[in-house]
Amino acid sequence: MDLHLEGKVAVVTGASKGIGLAITRAMAEEGVRVVAAARTVGGPLAELAAGGRVRPVAVDLTDPDGPARAVREAVEAFGGLDILVNNVGAVSPRLDGFLSVSDEEWTWGLTINFLTAVRAARAALPYLIERGAASIVNVSSVNAFLPDPGVIDYCAAKAALTNLSKALSKEFGPRGVRVNTVSPGPVETDLWLGDRGVAATLAAESGNTPDDVVARTAAQTVTGRFTRAEEVADLVLLLASDRAGNSTGSDHTIDGGLITTL
Repeated sequence: MDLHLEGKVAVVTGASKGIGLAITRAMAEEGVRVVAAARTVGGPLAELAAGGRVRPVAVDLTDPDGPARAVREAVEAFGGLDILVNNVGAVSPRLDGFLSVSDEEWTWGLTINFLTAVRAARAALPYLIERGAASIVNVSSVNAFLPDPGVIDYCAAKAALTNLSKALSKEFGPRGVRVNTVSPGPVETDLWLGDRGVAATLAAESGNTPDDVVARTAAQTVTGRFTRAEEVADLVLLLASDRAGNSTGSDHTIDGGLITTL
């Protein structure tokens, strides 16, 4: 299927690994010129840049001006902007419960998982509106509507992001900018599987192994496995393209059937 993305310009945040890297790679393969924003831009992201369609930008996206810097880079390098993918995010399990979470930890969780998207959208929207037909895709989480006290600040931030997406879709849809949300369940990325990821953290607390944690979590899904980052990327690209041209204000879950309710 031709997604009609050839020649489009995109900004992808959190692009150096995991879902962000998969989105960046998939977009480049579709002919998109991508400004890939991340704290570090070596490794696989640097390899993608050698192909000529990916322009890595080393930026601290939690800095108040960080997201706007990425947007400016896209506009200055490529003359405009068609797509914004707010993907950057992180989670730190709060194993000692709500009362142990400090203001500093709340600020960190809300900043990296929510305010980065607010700031990126604020910087990008004037340029997206100029295109007449543009798209924002926000990568949220099933935890936006599946509250878990063990990651309470992450859940609250993702719920805010999903709410923001709906509100933006109402305001800017009439001006040609579609805004949709993708909500993955557990994904095969470092957030879950890394040395300091969710599985390792929960395993250390419970006395089990990370593989045990992953197996138990996967068993809660209908498909019996985690989602692959490339599967999330494919969904993001479809929503960013005019093939989904009448989809806006929607949340698209990709969780292997983890959520069993309507």
